[in-house]
Amino acid sequence: MQNPTPPARRITILGAGAWGTAVAIALAARHDVLLWARNPAMAEATRAAGENTEYLPGFPLPAGLNVSSDLNAALAHVGGPDAGEAPLLIAACPVAGLRPLLEQLKPYPIPNIVWLCKGFEGGTGLLPHQVMQEVLGDRVAGAALSGPSFAQEVARGLPCALTVASESRELRERVVSIVHGGSIRVYSCDDLVGVEVGGAVKNVLAIATGVADGLGLGLNARAALITRGLAEITRLGVALGGHASTFMGLTGMGDLILTCTGDLSRNRRVGLALAQGKALDTIVAELGHVAEGVPCAKAVRELASKLGVDMPITNAVAGVLFDGDTPLDTLAQLLARDPRGEVA
Repeated sequence: MQNPTPPARRITILGAGAWGTAVAIALAARHDVLLWARNPAMAEATRAAGENTEYLPGFPLPAGLNVSSDLNAALAHVGGPDAGEAPLLIAACPVAGLRPLLEQLKPYPIPNIVWLCKGFEGGTGLLPHQVMQEVLGDRVAGAALSGPSFAQEVARGLPCALTVASESRELRERVVSIVHGGSIRVYSCDDLVGVEVGGAVKNVLAIATGVADGLGLGLNARAALITRGLAEITRLGVALGGHASTFMGLTGMGDLILTCTGDLSRNRRVGLALAQGKALDTIVAELGHVAEGVPCAKAVRELASKLGVDMPITNAVAGVLFDGDTPLDTLAQLLARDPRGEVA
């Protein structure tokens, strides 16, 4: 006997970039979804074209998906008296935009908030849940929805597995009940720190892998970078209070493998371009999208130094990005490191 189809819920997604649009397309097949775009002209262009031509071209929006630039209407969709049972608010902005977005939400009685961004906030070095805590305090339950996922594949309806992490069991269960279904499978976890650290630092390692592939170092080197990169991520995550086992799951090993090897990875493309000798400003301009690994490399290097966590690959990436180090010189420095036990 098949399980009954869960009832449709009201969902508002704040942020109409590639990932926010992809999640909106996927969820609109089963739920009443409103996609909010900060830019009114972009919202109008998206409605008129029937697709997000700026960030996710080639993927038609479902007929029932509403696109709006009216924040009041977007929040009323999930926070008003007619919102129905168990609505869901999803923030789909980059990490740099999370604090400004949360500041906008402070006057509203929002039901909850789930963020999709991965990284550390520039300047403060805070993880997304810490930013939310500073802005909204304890009055709103929050969760991270993360895992190995390319926007184009989710929008196409290809299979995907994600993890929702929150201290709130009720919110974890709500997210699973709403998002799980169709081609998306959702697992639940209470290790919010571990999930966020894995999702953030894997972008730095993807840059490193892109550099190695761009230099033609081979598949052996790629495997070594991914494996030792996972060790770095785990060391930092445990130092921040995460559980070591989390990094063997979807938001650790899974996301790391995808981002380091998938051709759709923006951070991997940054590394490939660095190997060609391109300047960082040129790379970012040509990319046209946010590559979270770039600011994350600086934040992670500073945080690891403060905590006394050894992260040689991350330090090497930051050196190439910000200190003028060349990829070949950095490679030589990594290879010249003293041998040690693998678990060290």
